[in-house]
Amino acid sequence: MTARRLILGSTSRYRAELLQRLGLPFEARSPGTIEDERPDEAPAKRAMRLAVAKATDAGAGLTDVLIIGSDQVAELDGVLLEKPGSAERVHAQLAACSGHAVNFHTALCLLDTRDGTQRTHLDLTRVHFRHLNAAEITRYIEREQPLDCAGSFKCEGLGISLFERIENSDPTALIGLPMIALAQLLRDTGISVP
Repeated sequence: MTARRLILGSTSRYRAELLQRLGLPFEARSPGTIEDERPDEAPAKRAMRLAVAKATDAGAGLTDVLIIGSDQVAELDGVLLEKPGSAERVHAQLAACSGHAVNFHTALCLLDTRDGTQRTHLDLTRVHFRHLNAAEITRYIEREQPLDCAGSFKCEGLGISLFERIENSDPTALIGLPMIALAQLLRDTGISVP
């Protein structure tokens, strides 16, 4: 089969680094999607809605392209944990997560612009935080600076030290792009992986 043009509908360096693991040429394109909240929308449903929207928006006007859209929503006891943006908010989020489990809903959409087919997948990762004291949280923030991360940590870095355990079927989903599912979706379109 002739190689298909592959586009990652994201400006996330974390997702781009994950996608590079497959060794397939791809372009990253900002989807420009407005990540609005909708009242009473379940976290998993929001993640999927935004993953599909990102793929659709990034693929606008393109033909014969495969577009990857992904979104992740973190929740603690039903409350969404947004990207903190400041050290103070990181501290508050991590203090709230201390001793609790946080659910990460990571949605994936592979959009084929040839015919509009959307192949989707939803991953649930449950992260169990150990009890954290204020000094540990402060040291973590100073060393890792996780201001742009849902849940206020980077599990691929020092953030792993904050946990008791992680429950999931795909460790890459927690970073933001479920690679096991993506590899299968790409195979379903005829792309050889590996």
